[in-house]
Amino acid sequence: MSFLDKFKFSKNTTAHPANVGAFYNQHHTAFLQVYGEIIQAFRTNNLSNILDYQIQSIGLKKEHRVLDAGCGVCGPARYFAKNVQCTIDAVTVSEVQLQFAKDKIQEEQLQHLVQPHLHDYHLVDKLFPKETFDIAYFLESFGHSTDKEKLLRAIWKVLKPGGEVYIKDLFRRISNNKFVQFKIDGEIKKINKAYYYDVADLNDFLTLVRKIGYVVVFVKTIDIPLEDFENLSISNEFQELTGIAKIDNWEKYIFPIDFFEVKLYKPEYDIKKGMHRYFLQNIFQMQMNHVEKNNL
Repeated sequence: MSFLDKFKFSKNTTAHPANVGAFYNQHHTAFLQVYGEIIQAFRTNNLSNILDYQIQSIGLKKEHRVLDAGCGVCGPARYFAKNVQCTIDAVTVSEVQLQFAKDKIQEEQLQHLVQPHLHDYHLVDKLFPKETFDIAYFLESFGHSTDKEKLLRAIWKVLKPGGEVYIKDLFRRISNNKFVQFKIDGEIKKINKAYYYDVADLNDFLTLVRKIGYVVVFVKTIDIPLEDFENLSISNEFQELTGIAKIDNWEKYIFPIDFFEVKLYKPEYDIKKGMHRYFLQNIFQMQMNHVEKNNL
């Protein structure tokens, strides 16, 4: 049985987003104690390094209207707003995170740039008008979705034509050893249960986004020197503090995930912008408009 058969993106139950919110409400203090206001497991020792990198990799600019999907306490959103001056709408399902974010935004006088919302990100198309955002990003929040098709279709609706989606998250690691893969999949099941997560298989994910209509701009490992990264044992500190998914035997532990960053593009079907580098990937649109390649 394939991973897709065993772990196929399940449909959100009504309870799942609420459970994610309750999880963060319950462990808010522990997250702050271990991670501070940048709740990301894969990050640099100097947090400004990973955030500056993300500004460049996401492609944030001052004129952008941006959606932070799964914003936590708005640590990254506040940093981006201060350093880029872009306008950010941020959504979380945690009431505790929302109040903390509001307090910090007011303290830093960023109300004109960052607006947090208590909302399920699968339903952002109910919260915002069609084609509102230039960019949407997920910083280790995408995996909390158990209905990734619904989520990405909702993002598509609120994204402007030509807009982009950036995802930095963990994906299922692949091994050529059947026993190791069995162990990997077992550890992923534990992560999913403990953190209300749904670790994605990269190949299944790429098939899904292409089916929806996104163009894949890139899939890559994070391009920062390894020595700059914080030891992933920071997650152990959280596990020790909370008892969640605690790993008792590190000698036998098989690391089950890879971190990737992904960028997706919502095609812009405007014949006047035919020189755009992605337009040639939309041959059907060319045919419909009776346009030849050499006229682009």
